[in-house]
Formats: sequence, C-alpha cells, structure tokens
Amino acid sequence: MTDMTEPRPGIADRLSRMIQLPTVSAELEQRGTQPFEDFVALLADLYPLVHEKLALERHTEFGLLYRWEGAPAASGGPLVLMAHYDVVPVDESDSWTHPPFAGVVADGVVYGRGALDDKGPLVVVLEAVENLLAQGFVPARDVYLSFGGNEETYGHAAEEIARVLHARGVVPWLVVDEGGAVVDAPLPFVPGRAAMIGVGEKGVMTVTLSARGEGGHASAPPALTAVRRVARAVDRLGPTTFRPHASKAIGRMLGELGAQTPGIQGRLLRLLGAAPLVTARVFAALGGEPAALVRTTVAPTMQSGGTAANVLPSQATATVNLRIALGETTQQAVLRLRRRIRDPLVTVRVVEASEPSPESATDNAQFALLADALAVSHPGVPAVPYVMMAATDSRHFHRYAPAVYRFAPLDMSNAQRASIHGVDEHVEIAALERGERFHRALLQRLG
Repeated sequence: MTDMTEPRPGIADRLSRMIQLPTVSAELEQRGTQPFEDFVALLADLYPLVHEKLALERHTEFGLLYRWEGAPAASGGPLVLMAHYDVVPVDESDSWTHPPFAGVVADGVVYGRGALDDKGPLVVVLEAVENLLAQGFVPARDVYLSFGGNEETYGHAAEEIARVLHARGVVPWLVVDEGGAVVDAPLPFVPGRAAMIGVGEKGVMTVTLSARGEGGHASAPPALTAVRRVARAVDRLGPTTFRPHASKAIGRMLGELGAQTPGIQGRLLRLLGAAPLVTARVFAALGGEPAALVRTTVAPTMQSGGTAANVLPSQATATVNLRIALGETTQQAVLRLRRRIRDPLVTVRVVEASEPSPESATDNAQFALLADALAVSHPGVPAVPYVMMAATDSRHFHRYAPAVYRFAPLDMSNAQRASIHGVDEHVEIAALERGERFHRALLQRLG
C-alpha cells in the first residue's frame, strides 16, 4: 500500500507538553486531579482531527475511550490500541540531567518522566491516527483508542473500559499495549536487534507478612522478637522459592532468535528452545531478567514495626511483591510462600492479586500484521515473542480477547530501559518518528 501521508512536524514538542503535566497517579492526594484534566484538554488541543472525527467516552475519572468507525463494509472485531498517561513519582533526591517534568528537547532527544512509560508510546498512536485522518483514511475495521490514567496504581480505568466493551459484546480482534520494544542484544548472549513482543504477561501479587510479639524495653529482648520473626520469614523467601520452568513463549522466543542468529550460537538457541527443562535451568542460573522469565519472582519491598529505638515492637510487617509465572496461579503462590516460611505465627495476607495471562499465538493473522508493520518502520528487525514481566493495562482484556500483545514500537537501549521508573528517562525523536510509522502501517494494513 502506497503511503501518501506526510507526518506533521513537531512530534517532540507535543510530547514535551505532555511531559510537563505531572500526571502522577500515586500522588493524587498531593497534586489533585487537575494535571489529569489538563492532560485531557491538551489532547484535544494537540489532536483536533482525532477529537472531531472520533467519538470520545470517559470511563471513571481517568479512562479515555475513542472510537474510530471502520469502513461501512467492515466486519469482525476491532483493533484496540492502548496506552496510559499517568506516570510514576520522582525521587527528589535523584539527580536528573534535566528536570523530570520540564520536557526538555535537546540534541534530538526528549527528556522527562513518561518519555518512555508511557506518554511516548501514547503520542505515536495519536500521531498516526491524526496523520491518517488528515488524508481522509478510513480503517478496514473499527479502531478503539483506550488510554488509562491510573495504570501505575492498578489500572481501574482500563479495567472499566474492558468491562464496558465486554458488556456491549465487543470482542477485540487485536489488542496492542505497552510492553516490549525494539532492543539491542535481547538476551545477554544474543547479539543484534529484535522487536520483543509480549505474548503474555506475568501475574502480580502483593502480600504482607506480619507477626506479633511481646512489647517491652529493648534492654531485655526475647530470642525471637516480632521484627526478627518477620525478618526470618523474608530471608526464607530467596530467589529459589519458586522452581523455574520455561513456558511455550520462551521456546518460541529462542526459536525465533536462533533463526536470526548465525553459526553455532543460533543452533544452541534453537536447541534450547526445544528443551524447556534445560532452558529453565540455564536461565535461572543466569539470574536477572533471564531468571525472571522462567520463574515466579519474590521481592520484599517495604517493612515496618516499632515506635521507638529502645522499645520492642508488639508487631512487625513486611510487604512482598510477587510476579507470577505463566502456568502458575496466585493460590499456588500463597501456598508455596507458607511452606517456605515454615512459621505458623507469621500471617500471610494477600493485599491484591491478578493471575498471569494466557499466551497469545504467533502463527495467526494478528501477529503477522504486527510483523508487517514492523517491516515498514524497522526494516530487518525480526518480531520475537517473549513474556512480559511487568503488568500492563491489557491484562484486563486478555480474559476475553483472543490476541493481546504488548509492544511499544520505540527503540530502547539498555540504559533507556533502566531509566523507566528511574532517572533520566528519555526517548530519541527519530524513535518517535519510527513509532508513528509503525502504527500508521498497522492501521493501513488492518484489512
């Protein structure tokens, strides 16, 4: 298909203006909802054709759902393009090269909180739609744009949007949300570039471990205080708490990477892909991201207890975050925690939990469409399936949508990936332009 659309200049400035609005969902009490309302108004200002041609619905305070009607003869389920416009807080003690909410544009780069997670991916969706509308383009099937404003604090807006569409009998043909990216060296031992497309995502569970003890003066402590009991429980939940196992998605990932890698390395990758038990052990031994791909992870994140330095606390608590591997359940995870802690006086309480997703296929028309669009925006970069380790808003769709994928079409170096939720988050303007090209190609090839 010939593309006659000339993208509008100024994509970096538009992202900069979005970054300047501190839509920090975890700080609603301090900042209020005004930055979020300002963001919604800014979208209407920056994307006039989107707001003229598409129908907009608000769901909860923070959910935006745009509907772009397809051609009159359109049939089948719609395409749902997702993103979120809230961001995580900034630690004021961190030293940023540019202020995190200044949206500085310099040397071909846009800096600021949300540049990659997730205002950058949101911008390239809207840019593509605005550019196609300017040409009078009509998609071959309905398209929904689903933008949430509280993904970083569970995603109730996206949950409600998914519920509403399901209640209306709308079953998406394809859902695309944030997640993977175009990366260098997708695994520590694999050279080259790859577009990592999440075909499933791990579940999320937060639990508290708590214990009570006798209070009193710290000068005569018992052998096992409440703090020590909880600390012992946390110490028993090490990296090997859950056994490693390689899901089908990992095998597919290794097979695809092996096909793209020459020589003996490629053959080894293909052999690993066909031997899930060996893969699980190798990845677990590598640690870090490879290990997280093949097992449920346990991360103690907070602890509390006590009222003074010289007073024994009557109770102590630790918070633990788990990412549940595909093929396991949150109930199994809780049972495993209790067996490993081996202490009936430690209470394990589930604060919140969501199950891991099913795996979406890679031998279907939807994945082929993603690969076709990628060939336009990032020629020569293969589409590689993998397991998303963090949670996305798309998890609210995967229970009834057959094809859900997690991929932001942006080039991200290892340093950039590390800056997500960290310091000096930034995105290249050239990467934004390629991301817009990806979504434009995706929409044009939807038929």
